[in-house]
Amino acid sequence: MKLTLEGIKDQAAWEKAGIRLPGYDAECIAQNGRKTPRWVHFGIGNIFRVFIGGIADGLMEEGVLDTGLTCVETFDYDVVDRIYKPYDNLSLSVILHGDGRREYKVIGAFAEAIKAHSTDQAEWSRLKEVFASPSLQMVSFTITEKGYALSKSDGSWLDYVKADIGNGPQAPTGAMAVVTAMLHERYQAGRLPLALVSMDNCSQNGRKLRDSVLTMAKEWRKKGYVDDGFVSYVSDENTVAFPWTMIDKITPRPSEKIADDLEKLGVENMQPVITGKKTYIAPFVNAEKPQYLVIEDHFPNGRPALEKGFGVYMADRETVNLSERMKVTACLNPVHTATGPIGVVLGYDLFAHMLNTDPDMMKFARMVEYDEGLPVAPDPGILSPQAFADELFNDRFPNEYLGDTNMRLAVDASQMVGIRFGETIKAYVKKYGDASRLTAVPLGIACFLRYMLGVDDQGNRFELAPDPMKDELQADLAGIEVGKPETFTDQLRPILSNERIFFVDIYKAGLGEKIETMFREMIAGPGAVAAAIHRYVA
Repeated sequence: MKLTLEGIKDQAAWEKAGIRLPGYDAECIAQNGRKTPRWVHFGIGNIFRVFIGGIADGLMEEGVLDTGLTCVETFDYDVVDRIYKPYDNLSLSVILHGDGRREYKVIGAFAEAIKAHSTDQAEWSRLKEVFASPSLQMVSFTITEKGYALSKSDGSWLDYVKADIGNGPQAPTGAMAVVTAMLHERYQAGRLPLALVSMDNCSQNGRKLRDSVLTMAKEWRKKGYVDDGFVSYVSDENTVAFPWTMIDKITPRPSEKIADDLEKLGVENMQPVITGKKTYIAPFVNAEKPQYLVIEDHFPNGRPALEKGFGVYMADRETVNLSERMKVTACLNPVHTATGPIGVVLGYDLFAHMLNTDPDMMKFARMVEYDEGLPVAPDPGILSPQAFADELFNDRFPNEYLGDTNMRLAVDASQMVGIRFGETIKAYVKKYGDASRLTAVPLGIACFLRYMLGVDDQGNRFELAPDPMKDELQADLAGIEVGKPETFTDQLRPILSNERIFFVDIYKAGLGEKIETMFREMIAGPGAVAAAIHRYVA
């Protein structure tokens, strides 16, 4: 069986293998999407294909959406060439339940895949054509939090952003410059309305997206590339809206075992690939069943019937903000960031296996969640923080079939620690005057910094997960040697006092010295990390 439009015509073979096929005409859906684009998405990796694409697929199954999504890639063009085109833009969803059951479903919700490459005339012209279309209602994003960043931690432009500002809308390379250039096309086509919807896992994601796009537009205006009218167009949220969202679905990297199992069922060419830019991706996506997507209902040009999607809640901005803060700053993500990176140091590959077999790590996770997070977790009303937390520890975190790795949870951790820990710290400062009564949160920060040394708990070096601040943080930590506590002097101060990282000066919050003490204990020698965690969670 081939995962292609021609291949899925052999319905009997797929049904025999236990794989559901689209209950709609995928070819027709794709044609409609190319003719009258309605929904564009930037960042077309795993989370998009199983979650956002899965929502669209569900709407198509219900007959309330009949146009395929336009998939746009700004970073890794190999994804288009190796995962989309060879499979006619089809994807295979593999939902993994905690009891070992799997749900297989072919998703045919994608109309086309475009490389946002300004030097490729055909691809660039097609992208312009899509954005100039009056039918286009929304552009969504899963480009990770660093995709919205324009500047370094010292406030200076990132190198490629500096180049994008200088080159203007005719030759952008970064995602924010590409999006701003496409908005300029839409502006020139008649100031057409649109909603730009960040679905990335970061605080106030709509604001981050808007700030970056507006900054790029204003910088181009300074250089004469665009006029004042364009900046006004982008600034008017009744014309160009930036709805906020909260998104939640644990989506590990594709499993080689699942690839083997699919091929045993008869599906050809399912093995994962690693692209030239180190994207780990496959023709299928494996993920958990639970999912939550809370979206601010502000769409100036209308929208699909998103509220009919599985796990989707349409709400106002304040409800979205509370939902996001509940999840990102108190319930789910702080646990991942506190325990995932240090799990790598302790030698644990799988996150669920670590929690299921190491009582100290489970206690650490529960302290982050129940003892320190929930007491200051906002209640969004549409979701119960207590019920959300209980589902995590009773059903989601223990699911070893997900195969989620601690190394994945360490990717871009420097971009996460601020929002995942900083907001709780600020809440305690506001409530008690300082955050000194916290233990698990400062321990999580100390664990992150210990991980950044790239030395495990037995003294062996390991390769860190990709992180945009890796070089900068390791430079700050220079001179510290595991097994020689005396080499640690004042290296943490520039990190912990950097409000661009934590959104708060950790020392002023009353936690700097506590984190330094925890960190010093963790570098004492072999086994020091495990011993320190045991001591603080006991």
